Amino acid sequence: MQINISEIISTDHKVQEFRPEIEMPSFCLEGDCYDFIRKEPVMLTVQNEGNSVVCFSGHVDVTIDIPCSRCLASVPTRLDFDFNQKIDFRKVQAEQLDDLDETSFMEESSLDVDRFVYNEILIRFPMKTLCSDDCKGLCFKCGKNLNEGECGCDRASLDPRMSAIRDIFNNFKEV
Repeated sequence: MQINISEIISTDHKVQEFRPEIEMPSFCLEGDCYDFIRKEPVMLTVQNEGNSVVCFSGHVDVTIDIPCSRCLASVPTRLDFDFNQKIDFRKVQAEQLDDLDETSFMEESSLDVDRFVYNEILIRFPMKTLCSDDCKGLCFKCGKNLNEGECGCDRASLDPRMSAIRDIFNNFKEV
């Protein structure tokens, strides 16, 4: 959703509140897409603090379906946070190119709400998500979820540097 903020940028101390919907169907990161389970409208306040310095503040509350990092089970993850960001629109275009990552949600005098929310979620996206603290993960041989029970595979990982000694014991076993 695009919000035209040209009047706010040009009028000192003007404040306007918005409640835009998040239109992106999922949050995509490095080729993986995570579906939204719940998306509340963004509470957004745009305020000109004088001299074309605009402050974007508000609140985002979403729940994203993220797979567990160990067993790949679905984990509904709630991201509920406040944000506050200032942009100085007096900067010349060359300076804004240096800050391109910070203002990628601005297109001239329009705010792209989805890009803005994407950047804010990206900052807060969990590095690792677990279904439980004691998640056992998947069997590396057969792929069974070990939280649902044992699979019977021999998962002993032996040090390859000890293979010569293991061979000696295997060759001279007494039966």
